[in-house]
Amino acid sequence: MSFREEHELHKRRFGRNLGLGLVLAGFVALVFGMTIAKVSDDGFAVPKIEQGEN
Repeated sequence: MSFREEHELHKRRFGRNLGLGLVLAGFVALVFGMTIAKVSDDGFAVPKIEQGEN
């Protein structure tokens, strides 16, 4: 029982999918890192809403 050789189209598609996956993972890591940097900043504070403003 032999396995058929993978078609060239599937090899190219796998390469593109792998590249796109790496780009998306990099984007997620970038957004996560920026979020951590923003939240861990010393000046970060949740704005307080006073009762008389509404």
